[in-house]
Amino acid sequence: MQKWMQHCRRHAVALILLAVALAGLCLFWAARGSRAWMDAWLAGVSMPVKRTVSAWVDPLPFSVCEASVTVLILFVLFMAVRTVWLAVRRGRNRLGTLALHFVTAGVWIYLLVCALWGTQYYGTTFAEKAGMSGGPVETADLAAVTGYFAQRVNETADAVPRDGDGLFAVTVEEILNHSAGVYEAAAAEYPCLAGPERRAKPAFYSKIMSAAGFTGYLCPLFGESTVNVDCPAVFLPVTVAHEFAHQRGVAAEQEANFCGIYASVTSGRAEYVYSGWLYGFVHLFNALYSADPEQALAAWELLCPEARADIACNDAYWAAWEGPVETLGETVYEGFLQSYDQKLGMRSYGACVDLLVEKYLPAAG
Repeated sequence: MQKWMQHCRRHAVALILLAVALAGLCLFWAARGSRAWMDAWLAGVSMPVKRTVSAWVDPLPFSVCEASVTVLILFVLFMAVRTVWLAVRRGRNRLGTLALHFVTAGVWIYLLVCALWGTQYYGTTFAEKAGMSGGPVETADLAAVTGYFAQRVNETADAVPRDGDGLFAVTVEEILNHSAGVYEAAAAEYPCLAGPERRAKPAFYSKIMSAAGFTGYLCPLFGESTVNVDCPAVFLPVTVAHEFAHQRGVAAEQEANFCGIYASVTSGRAEYVYSGWLYGFVHLFNALYSADPEQALAAWELLCPEARADIACNDAYWAAWEGPVETLGETVYEGFLQSYDQKLGMRSYGACVDLLVEKYLPAAG
């Protein structure tokens, strides 16, 4: 008992920090059932903090999130090797101390993620702010909007540069450099989407993201968007817009998809407009195929050859990355989403179809 008390005194700071972090998590779990508390936290703390930090890191040409994770991994490996070396060469067994510090740091990181991002899932949703229901849709309405998107795809397919094979040929640099102001029209219609301009950062570890099945992410701690620049560029513009939706406080993936599509098609930038219409068509087509394969194939036949080639190129790229790493990445992220009561998990990426039908059915009709 005396040795245990001495150990606790030696590591009092770490134990206190761990207790504070655990208390913070308990407070989050207790408070997330109150929409009013979550909205107050988001408006008064979470969003201001993320916007301030993102303004600090925005001028840097690299992803601060990637750099931080790289440094963290190297530090953890160094400390683990050093601890083992001390235990073997000098008889100093500090594995328990190292484990305590790692656990404390891990709990604090998770607490910050919950405070700066997890709370986002429990506030007022974009659909609620926009007065949209996002409810179930009729197959006939889904077919009509899918056909409408196919027409818009065909009208905008020739407005973007193409290579010798007829594929989308806008460079990554052009796409990222043209992202400023993408949300101007969308924010004019939906003021809740207003926010400071930030840049999307190209991922240094893009191939690792491809192996895990990711096209982009928003870092909760820095409010910084990082996108995969190794995959075909045709969906990079709408991916950038999707991540910008997260930066503007849209948490649910289906809503971020809708906002990314809508911001892209209303941006006035040819590559974003085409990318948005095509990405929306893919989601609508997949949903329609599940409901009525015959009508879905009829909508597919409406697409111009250029659009079909772009989709085929994108599908071929991702098919080459299918494997256990992608499965693991999807499983981990699905678990992350479901831990915040996002019951659809990664399937929620396709639920933007309801919002698209609600928004565009009047035009399609």
